[in-house]
Amino acid sequence: MALMVVGYQIRQIDLMTKRLEGMVAVITGASSGIGAGTVYRFVEEGASVIAADIQEEAGEALAEEFGKSVVFIKTDVTQEEQVAAAVDLAVEKFGRLDCMFNNAGIVGVVGPIADTPTEDWDTTIAILLKGVFLGCKHAARVMIPQGSGSIISTSSTAGILGGLGSHAYTAAKHGVIGLAKSVASELSEHGVRSNAIAPGNTVTAMTATVTTGDHKKLEETAEGMASRSMLGIAGQPEDIAAAAAYLASNDARLVNGHVLVVDGGQTTSGGNNRFIKSGPGMLREAGKWDRY
Repeated sequence: MALMVVGYQIRQIDLMTKRLEGMVAVITGASSGIGAGTVYRFVEEGASVIAADIQEEAGEALAEEFGKSVVFIKTDVTQEEQVAAAVDLAVEKFGRLDCMFNNAGIVGVVGPIADTPTEDWDTTIAILLKGVFLGCKHAARVMIPQGSGSIISTSSTAGILGGLGSHAYTAAKHGVIGLAKSVASELSEHGVRSNAIAPGNTVTAMTATVTTGDHKKLEETAEGMASRSMLGIAGQPEDIAAAAAYLASNDARLVNGHVLVVDGGQTTSGGNNRFIKSGPGMLREAGKWDRY
Protein backbone atom coordinates (compact mmCIF):
# COMPACT_ATOMS: atom_id res chain seq x y z
CA MET A 1 0.00 0.00 0.00
CA ALA A 2 1.05 3.61 -0.55
CA LEU A 3 -0.19 7.00 0.57
CA MET A 4 -1.05 9.79 -1.85
CA VAL A 5 -1.91 13.37 -1.02
CA VAL A 6 -5.03 14.58 -2.84
CA GLY A 7 -5.83 18.17 -1.91
CA TYR A 8 -5.76 18.06 1.87
CA GLN A 9 -6.77 14.42 2.13
CA ILE A 10 -4.60 11.34 2.15
CA ARG A 11 -5.91 8.27 0.41
CA GLN A 12 -4.47 4.79 0.20
CA ILE A 13 -3.58 3.21 -3.10
CA ASP A 14 -3.10 -0.50 -3.64
CA LEU A 15 -0.04 -0.67 -5.85
CA MET A 16 -0.80 -4.30 -6.70
CA THR A 17 -4.14 -3.49 -8.36
CA LYS A 18 -4.38 -4.75 -11.92
CA ARG A 19 -4.61 -1.51 -13.88
CA LEU A 20 -6.35 -3.03 -16.90
CA GLU A 21 -8.84 -5.20 -15.02
CA GLY A 22 -11.99 -5.63 -17.11
CA MET A 23 -10.60 -3.76 -20.10
CA VAL A 24 -10.64 -5.03 -23.67
CA ALA A 25 -7.83 -4.40 -26.15
CA VAL A 26 -7.10 -5.09 -29.79
CA ILE A 27 -3.38 -5.49 -30.44
CA THR A 28 -2.14 -5.67 -34.03
CA GLY A 29 1.14 -7.37 -34.82
CA ALA A 30 0.40 -9.50 -31.79
CA SER A 31 2.03 -12.77 -32.83
CA SER A 32 5.64 -11.82 -32.18
CA GLY A 33 8.01 -9.18 -30.86
CA ILE A 34 6.55 -6.11 -29.18
CA GLY A 35 3.00 -7.22 -29.95
CA ALA A 36 3.38 -10.59 -28.24
CA GLY A 37 5.10 -8.96 -25.28
CA THR A 38 2.19 -6.58 -24.95
CA VAL A 39 -0.36 -9.38 -25.06
CA TYR A 40 1.41 -10.98 -22.10
CA ARG A 41 1.54 -7.71 -20.16
CA PHE A 42 -2.08 -6.76 -20.84
CA VAL A 43 -3.38 -10.17 -19.74
CA GLU A 44 -1.19 -9.98 -16.64
CA GLU A 45 -2.76 -6.58 -15.91
CA GLY A 46 -6.26 -8.04 -16.22
CA ALA A 47 -7.28 -7.25 -19.80
CA SER A 48 -8.95 -9.40 -22.43
CA VAL A 49 -7.21 -9.21 -25.80
CA ILE A 50 -7.96 -9.67 -29.47
CA ALA A 51 -4.60 -10.65 -30.94
CA ALA A 52 -4.56 -9.56 -34.58
CA ASP A 53 -1.71 -10.55 -36.88
CA ILE A 54 -0.95 -11.89 -40.34
CA GLN A 55 1.14 -14.68 -38.76
CA GLU A 56 -1.56 -17.26 -38.17
CA GLU A 57 0.32 -20.20 -36.66
CA ALA A 58 2.19 -18.10 -34.11
CA GLY A 59 -0.99 -16.17 -33.26
CA GLU A 60 -3.04 -19.29 -32.65
CA ALA A 61 -0.29 -20.70 -30.41
CA LEU A 62 -0.19 -17.47 -28.41
CA ALA A 63 -3.95 -17.48 -27.89
CA GLU A 64 -3.88 -21.08 -26.68
CA GLU A 65 -1.61 -20.06 -23.80
CA PHE A 66 -4.28 -17.80 -22.30
CA GLY A 67 -7.55 -19.62 -22.88
CA LYS A 68 -10.55 -17.30 -22.95
CA SER A 69 -8.54 -14.14 -22.23
CA VAL A 70 -7.03 -13.97 -25.73
CA VAL A 71 -8.70 -14.54 -29.09
CA PHE A 72 -6.64 -14.59 -32.27
CA ILE A 73 -7.83 -13.26 -35.61
CA LYS A 74 -5.76 -13.32 -38.78
CA THR A 75 -5.40 -9.70 -39.83
CA ASP A 76 -3.62 -7.92 -42.65
CA VAL A 77 -3.63 -4.32 -41.43
CA THR A 78 -3.55 -2.99 -45.00
CA GLN A 79 -7.01 -4.48 -45.59
CA GLU A 80 -9.78 -2.38 -44.07
CA GLU A 81 -12.31 -5.17 -43.78
CA GLN A 82 -9.85 -7.25 -41.76
CA VAL A 83 -9.05 -4.42 -39.33
CA ALA A 84 -12.76 -3.75 -38.97
CA ALA A 85 -13.32 -7.44 -38.26
CA ALA A 86 -10.77 -7.40 -35.43
CA VAL A 87 -12.53 -4.46 -33.80
CA ASP A 88 -15.92 -6.07 -34.29
CA LEU A 89 -14.63 -9.29 -32.72
CA ALA A 90 -13.61 -7.41 -29.59
CA VAL A 91 -17.15 -6.08 -29.18
CA GLU A 92 -18.70 -9.44 -30.03
CA LYS A 93 -16.54 -11.47 -27.64
CA PHE A 94 -16.01 -9.02 -24.80
CA GLY A 95 -18.68 -6.34 -25.20
CA ARG A 96 -16.49 -3.23 -25.63
CA LEU A 97 -13.14 -1.80 -26.77
CA ASP A 98 -10.99 0.11 -24.30
CA CYS A 99 -7.63 0.08 -26.08
CA MET A 100 -6.56 -0.11 -29.70
CA PHE A 101 -2.83 -0.75 -29.99
CA ASN A 102 -1.79 -0.12 -33.60
CA ASN A 103 1.48 -1.98 -33.46
CA ALA A 104 1.82 -4.12 -36.60
CA GLY A 105 4.86 -3.26 -38.64
CA ILE A 106 7.86 -4.25 -40.69
CA VAL A 107 11.15 -2.55 -41.45
CA GLY A 108 10.15 -2.65 -45.08
CA VAL A 109 12.15 -1.47 -48.05
CA VAL A 110 15.73 -0.40 -47.32
CA GLY A 111 18.50 1.10 -49.41
CA PRO A 112 19.38 4.39 -51.11
CA ILE A 113 16.53 6.62 -52.27
CA ALA A 114 17.56 6.31 -55.92
CA ASP A 115 17.32 2.51 -55.71
CA THR A 116 14.02 2.28 -53.82
CA PRO A 117 11.32 0.46 -55.85
CA THR A 118 8.04 2.38 -55.76
CA GLU A 119 6.02 -0.81 -55.25
CA ASP A 120 7.97 -1.69 -52.10
CA TRP A 121 7.70 1.91 -50.88
CA ASP A 122 3.92 1.65 -51.23
CA THR A 123 3.83 -1.68 -49.40
CA THR A 124 5.92 -0.31 -46.53
CA ILE A 125 3.78 2.82 -46.15
CA ALA A 126 0.59 0.74 -46.35
CA ILE A 127 1.62 -1.48 -43.43
CA LEU A 128 3.22 1.17 -41.26
CA LEU A 129 0.91 4.15 -41.79
CA LYS A 130 -2.29 3.08 -43.55
CA GLY A 131 -2.60 0.24 -41.02
CA VAL A 132 -2.46 2.75 -38.17
CA PHE A 133 -5.05 4.95 -39.88
CA LEU A 134 -7.41 1.99 -40.25
CA GLY A 135 -6.93 1.02 -36.61
CA CYS A 136 -7.71 4.57 -35.48
CA LYS A 137 -10.72 4.78 -37.79
CA HIS A 138 -12.40 1.61 -36.62
CA ALA A 139 -11.50 2.09 -32.97
CA ALA A 140 -13.10 5.53 -33.15
CA ARG A 141 -16.43 4.22 -34.39
CA VAL A 142 -16.69 2.08 -31.23
CA MET A 143 -15.04 4.42 -28.74
CA ILE A 144 -16.94 7.61 -29.66
CA PRO A 145 -20.40 6.26 -28.75
CA GLN A 146 -18.83 4.46 -25.79
CA GLY A 147 -17.42 7.78 -24.55
CA SER A 148 -14.02 6.41 -23.62
CA GLY A 149 -10.95 4.64 -24.95
CA SER A 150 -7.21 4.76 -25.50
CA ILE A 151 -5.63 4.52 -28.95
CA ILE A 152 -1.92 3.76 -28.93
CA SER A 153 0.17 3.69 -32.10
CA THR A 154 3.71 2.39 -32.47
CA SER A 155 6.06 4.91 -34.01
CA SER A 156 9.83 4.68 -33.57
CA THR A 157 12.87 6.74 -32.75
CA ALA A 158 13.02 6.89 -36.56
CA GLY A 159 9.87 8.98 -36.24
CA ILE A 160 11.85 11.45 -34.12
CA LEU A 161 15.15 11.67 -36.02
CA GLY A 162 16.42 11.09 -39.53
CA GLY A 163 19.10 8.47 -40.09
CA LEU A 164 17.69 5.81 -37.77
CA GLY A 165 15.63 3.98 -40.37
CA SER A 166 15.11 3.60 -44.08
CA HIS A 167 13.48 6.40 -46.04
CA ALA A 168 10.05 4.75 -46.20
CA TYR A 169 10.18 3.62 -42.56
CA THR A 170 11.24 7.08 -41.39
CA ALA A 171 8.51 8.80 -43.39
CA ALA A 172 5.85 6.41 -42.11
CA LYS A 173 6.92 6.63 -38.47
CA HIS A 174 6.95 10.43 -38.59
CA GLY A 175 3.47 10.13 -40.06
CA VAL A 176 2.30 7.91 -37.20
CA ILE A 177 3.22 10.61 -34.71
CA GLY A 178 1.39 13.27 -36.70
CA LEU A 179 -1.67 11.05 -37.01
CA ALA A 180 -1.68 10.21 -33.29
CA LYS A 181 -1.64 13.91 -32.42
CA SER A 182 -4.29 14.77 -35.00
CA VAL A 183 -6.59 12.00 -33.78
CA ALA A 184 -6.08 13.20 -30.20
CA SER A 185 -7.21 16.69 -31.20
CA GLU A 186 -10.45 15.31 -32.66
CA LEU A 187 -11.41 12.57 -30.24
CA SER A 188 -10.58 14.27 -26.93
CA GLU A 189 -14.08 15.71 -26.66
CA HIS A 190 -15.44 12.17 -26.79
CA GLY A 191 -13.28 10.96 -23.90
CA VAL A 192 -10.90 9.11 -26.21
CA ARG A 193 -7.13 9.56 -25.87
CA SER A 194 -4.57 9.01 -28.64
CA ASN A 195 -0.84 8.63 -28.04
CA ALA A 196 2.22 7.17 -29.73
CA ILE A 197 5.14 5.12 -28.46
CA ALA A 198 8.57 5.57 -30.03
CA PRO A 199 10.67 2.48 -29.24
CA GLY A 200 14.41 2.59 -29.63
CA ASN A 201 16.50 -0.49 -30.37
CA THR A 202 14.41 -3.43 -29.18
CA VAL A 203 15.29 -7.13 -29.33
CA THR A 204 12.93 -8.82 -31.81
CA ALA A 205 13.24 -11.21 -34.74
CA MET A 206 13.30 -8.26 -37.12
CA THR A 207 16.10 -6.45 -35.35
CA ALA A 208 18.00 -9.73 -35.01
CA THR A 209 17.90 -10.07 -38.79
CA VAL A 210 19.15 -6.52 -39.20
CA THR A 211 22.00 -6.83 -36.71
CA THR A 212 23.10 -10.47 -37.14
CA GLY A 213 21.53 -11.69 -40.36
CA ASP A 214 19.63 -14.39 -38.45
CA HIS A 215 16.20 -13.78 -36.90
CA LYS A 216 16.86 -16.48 -34.27
CA LYS A 217 19.96 -14.86 -32.77
CA LEU A 218 18.11 -12.87 -30.11
CA GLU A 219 20.75 -13.28 -27.41
CA GLU A 220 23.52 -12.03 -29.68
CA THR A 221 21.29 -9.14 -30.73
CA ALA A 222 20.66 -8.22 -27.11
CA GLU A 223 24.37 -8.25 -26.31
CA GLY A 224 25.12 -5.95 -29.22
CA MET A 225 22.33 -3.55 -28.31
CA ALA A 226 23.40 -3.43 -24.69
CA SER A 227 26.96 -2.60 -25.68
CA ARG A 228 25.72 0.38 -27.73
CA SER A 229 23.13 1.59 -25.25
CA MET A 230 23.75 4.69 -23.15
CA LEU A 231 22.37 2.73 -20.17
CA GLY A 232 24.07 -0.54 -21.06
CA ILE A 233 20.66 -2.18 -21.41
CA ALA A 234 19.08 -3.85 -24.44
CA GLY A 235 15.49 -2.84 -25.00
CA GLN A 236 13.09 -5.78 -24.76
CA PRO A 237 9.47 -6.16 -25.91
CA GLU A 238 8.37 -6.03 -22.28
CA ASP A 239 9.81 -2.52 -21.97
CA ILE A 240 7.51 -1.29 -24.72
CA ALA A 241 4.64 -3.37 -23.33
CA ALA A 242 5.03 -1.58 -19.99
CA ALA A 243 4.70 1.76 -21.76
CA ALA A 244 1.60 0.55 -23.62
CA ALA A 245 0.03 -0.72 -20.40
CA TYR A 246 0.56 2.67 -18.81
CA LEU A 247 -0.97 4.56 -21.74
CA ALA A 248 -3.93 2.18 -21.82
CA SER A 249 -4.61 2.57 -18.11
CA ASN A 250 -6.36 5.26 -16.11
CA ASP A 251 -2.94 6.19 -14.71
CA ALA A 252 -2.47 8.00 -18.02
CA ARG A 253 -5.89 9.65 -18.04
CA LEU A 254 -4.33 13.08 -18.61
CA VAL A 255 -1.80 11.91 -21.22
CA ASN A 256 -3.08 12.74 -24.68
CA GLY A 257 -1.42 13.57 -28.00
CA HIS A 258 1.91 12.52 -26.49
CA VAL A 259 4.90 10.61 -27.90
CA LEU A 260 6.38 8.37 -25.24
CA VAL A 261 9.98 7.68 -26.23
CA VAL A 262 11.37 4.42 -24.82
CA ASP A 263 14.94 4.30 -26.07
CA GLY A 264 17.41 4.52 -23.19
CA GLY A 265 18.50 7.91 -24.50
CA GLN A 266 19.18 6.80 -28.08
CA THR A 267 17.63 9.89 -29.63
CA THR A 268 20.08 12.14 -27.81
CA SER A 269 22.94 10.87 -30.00
CA GLY A 270 21.54 11.07 -33.56
CA GLY A 271 21.27 8.55 -36.36
CA ASN A 272 23.74 6.37 -38.22
CA ASN A 273 22.01 5.87 -41.60
CA ARG A 274 22.52 2.09 -41.51
CA PHE A 275 19.24 1.33 -43.28
CA ILE A 276 20.00 3.80 -46.05
CA LYS A 277 23.50 2.49 -46.65
CA SER A 278 22.51 -1.18 -46.46
CA GLY A 279 20.42 -3.29 -48.79
CA PRO A 280 18.72 -2.90 -51.08
CA GLY A 281 15.96 -5.25 -50.08
CA MET A 282 12.70 -5.69 -48.16
CA LEU A 283 12.59 -6.69 -44.49
CA ARG A 284 9.20 -8.15 -43.64
CA GLU A 285 7.42 -9.49 -40.56
CA ALA A 286 9.32 -11.64 -38.06
CA GLY A 287 12.65 -10.90 -39.71
CA LYS A 288 11.92 -12.33 -43.16
CA TRP A 289 14.48 -10.80 -45.51
CA ASP A 290 13.96 -10.46 -49.26
CA ARG A 291 17.11 -9.27 -51.04
CA TYR A 292 17.03 -7.81 -54.51
